[in-house]
Formats: sequence, structure tokens, C-alpha cells
Amino acid sequence: MPEPFQVAIVGGGISGLACAHRLRGLGVPAVVLESEGRGGGVIGTVERNGFLFEAGPQSFLGTAPVLELIRELKLEGELVQADPNAPRFVFVKGRLQAVPRSPTALLTSSLLSVRSRYRVLSEPLRRTAPVQHEETVADFVRRKFGNEILEYLVAPFVSGVYAGDPETLSLRAAFPSLDEWEREYGSVLRGAINSRKKQGGARPGLCSFRGGMRALLQALESELGDGFVTGARAEALERGGSSGFTLRFMKDGRQESISVRAVVLAAPAYTAGHLLSGVSQTAGDALLGVSYAPVAVIATGYKRQQVGNALVGFGVLIPRKAGLHTLGTVWNSSLFAGRAPKNSVTLTSFAGGVTDAEIVSREESEIGALVESELENLLSISGPPVAREIWRYPRALPQYNLGHAHVLENVRGALAGVPGIHLTGNYLSGPAIGNCVEQSARTAEAVCAFLRGAGGSAAGAARAN
Repeated sequence: MPEPFQVAIVGGGISGLACAHRLRGLGVPAVVLESEGRGGGVIGTVERNGFLFEAGPQSFLGTAPVLELIRELKLEGELVQADPNAPRFVFVKGRLQAVPRSPTALLTSSLLSVRSRYRVLSEPLRRTAPVQHEETVADFVRRKFGNEILEYLVAPFVSGVYAGDPETLSLRAAFPSLDEWEREYGSVLRGAINSRKKQGGARPGLCSFRGGMRALLQALESELGDGFVTGARAEALERGGSSGFTLRFMKDGRQESISVRAVVLAAPAYTAGHLLSGVSQTAGDALLGVSYAPVAVIATGYKRQQVGNALVGFGVLIPRKAGLHTLGTVWNSSLFAGRAPKNSVTLTSFAGGVTDAEIVSREESEIGALVESELENLLSISGPPVAREIWRYPRALPQYNLGHAHVLENVRGALAGVPGIHLTGNYLSGPAIGNCVEQSARTAEAVCAFLRGAGGSAAGAARAN
């Protein structure tokens, strides 16, 4: 392995790659060790018979940190954006209904009862105080808006973002802005309006790349060159005396090791927890307690004539109350060009999650048959798909459940006594690509400060932000 490297990063997903990129920009050489044969984690793009399928995230929000990363990688010419006005649908009362996106649309929508519509529209006129204890997303929504809003809008959204259960997700951990807005303004909607004004009004748009999400990964991997090592499974992390740390890993059936001054654990919490046991049992045990939701991704391609629905919009989310296995379906070819051959469409569905965990243990063919059967009724589809890809992820998304913030506090406290160990990943500040990129940049800056001797307690506090 080419040396010397000052930093070793365990995990070549978007968090690890983005962290390495930022370190490179700060003049710090780092090596990324990835256990699989390719980087990206669940992010990946596959072409089948002219269809472009995404194995994980289908798109990303064009937040400032992500767009800055894209500019630095010179990928602006590959960037594509979805129509910001594309409607989103929810399957309620046996049919697809558009989610209201304005007060006027809410007034005229049949999605919600008159009582629920009134509670939403009048919310900015009322001031509520947050509860003193940690609150679940479900309890918060019921308290502020009622059960109908929870079942028809919030619960499907939570499934789409976390594949989680609003009855167990922590509001403060999973959606901190909602908690902050109520504390500051006494109103979620009033807080959202003021927040948008501070940010300039426009919300980030939905983006991808002409050749799919893999473009971002390829650019990051190419930049790293010999500093990106695949098929390297980290097995143990040890203190290396005054020199830093020794990281032991398996590569091509042989055990190898590397000595570095700092280590960034950009792997899932369960992997990071296992490695941390060699330097901080307390931190390791805390991370091993983070739970994950299983998800199956079912990408399908159809001839346009097979699908009765016009597919004008982003896609559809499905409340659990509907009794289906499918959590939601993204209409990829309606969002971005080049996702399907002429006169064809690409759809990507998600199944499983916390409330339907067993589905990922089924055979891929059974999962595909279940979801495609549900899509037939949902979107008026006739006949089997002409192309299909299925991925099963037993531990796809970390769950920001009650107590999650306390877990991270325990990790921060334990790692304060182990200078040089840093964390980044989707279990820290949000699972979205934008969250991961921003978190990784902060981690890289903390690593740089540590290496320059300016870390001290400030760097320790930033390690698990």
C-alpha cells in the first residue's frame, strides 16, 4: 500500500469518500479502506436493457454543500434537475391523491377532512409549548395536527426517509428543525416560513446526474487514486503508542496493517462500534445499540403502453394503513431524462422498513412478485416488467429512535479521551446525501485541526457532531 498516509478512513460510502475529498482539499493525505469491491455503499447505478436503475438513493437535494462538492469535482455539466413543481401523491382511500403544496391547494383538497385542514391552516395562529420529555414524531404530530395528518402524510413521509416508525422515532433526533421551530416560534409553520426567509426563500431542488448517481462516486474514487483501496475489510483498531493508531485489515486473504495519526470511522454504526471496542469499549457498545431498518429496492422497467397511469409527478407514498408491502414508488423516468428507452418508463419501489422487517428475508423473486402485483393495482399496469433489478438491504437505514441523541452524547464523551478517533456517517446528523456530505466536511476539518495540534477539546467536541 502506498504510504505515508496521516489518516485512514474506514468505509468508502459517500461519507468516507466526501471526507477524503475534503481532507485532500485541506492538504491532508488519507487512505480509504472499503470492504466491498466498489465504493458507494448502497449508492449505485445499473443499466439493464436500456433502463437506468438506482440501487439506493434515487436522487438528492441540491443543498449548498452538495453543489459545492459537485463544482469541485467538475460535474456541473452532468447535473440534471427535476421539475420543482412535480406533484407528489399519496395512496389514500383507495386512490392516488396529490399532496397539497399550498394553502389554496389544502383548502380544496379532498385528501383531508375539514377538521384536519382547519388544524393545519390555523396552526400559525396558535402558539404551543414543547413538552419537557423527549417526544416521538407520532406524539408530536398528534398533539399539533391530529391523527389524520399523521396517518396520511407524516407516517408515509417517515417511511420514505427513514423506513422507520413514527411511534418510535425521536422528533428531536430525526427532525430537529420541527422541535426548534416550536421552541422558538411556538408554531411549526411560522418557523418554516421564517427559516425559508433567512435562507433566501428558494428550497433546494431534486437532482441527479445524466448517467445516474454513480457519477458522483466515480469522480470521488478517481480523485483518490491509490488512496482508495477496495476489498479491504477492517478487523481491529488499536492504539499505537505516541505515534497514533494501528488499523488491521484483511486484503486478498492476507492480514495487513497501517499506522496513522488519525482514524475516521465512516462505516455503519455496527461496524464502527465493533472497531471502537479496541480503543473505547464504552463508545463501541453505545454505537452497537443503534438499530437499522431493512429495505428492499425493486427497480422495474415497463413499456409505456403497459402503464395506465400518466405518471406525471415525483411518485407515490403509501400509508401503512393501506395494508400493502410497498412503502412508495418513485417515477424515475418522469423526473430525469435517460432513465428508460423510448416509449418506456422506469419505476423504483421500496418495501420493508421497521414495520415490515421480514420481507427482506424472502427470495428476490417473491419480493418482486409481491410489489409488482401491488403496482398493477396502484398504477393500472398490465403484464410483467420488461426489465427488473432487486436489492435487499437487511440493515439499510439507521433509526433515530428515542434515546438516539443520548447515545451520541455517550459516544462523544467516551471519545473525548481518545484523541485522533473521528466519526462520520448517516447515523450522526441525517441519512440524506446532503447531510452526509456536510457532516463529512465537518469531520475532515476536525481531523485537520487535530493533526495541526489545534484540536484540543474543541476537536474532541466535533468528532461525533
